[in-house]
Amino acid sequence: MRREPTKTNTSAANAEETAAAVLGWLANEPEMLGRFLALSGLQANQMRNAVNDPGFLAGMIDFLMGHEPTLLAFCEATDIKPETVAAAWQYYAGPQPGSGDY
Repeated sequence: MRREPTKTNTSAANAEETAAAVLGWLANEPEMLGRFLALSGLQANQMRNAVNDPGFLAGMIDFLMGHEPTLLAFCEATDIKPETVAAAWQYYAGPQPGSGDY
């Protein structure tokens, strides 16, 4: 299935906004940031370069999606809906088997 360019651009902008919000939230939550860094294997000083990597952004959002209490804490703190995070997660993860988006 082909995506329309305007939808792709909007999805990219929304996904980037959501990823930026996740990064900002993590920066203000030292315990969560430490947990994320431990799970990802990154050092804090590597994050500056990693933010330009779509794989890093996917992993950061996956970190939220993999633990519902963390996802809900993020959503409560930022007033971002879980559905918005899920859409960004799908954007960065790419088409999945059975999604019809191949």
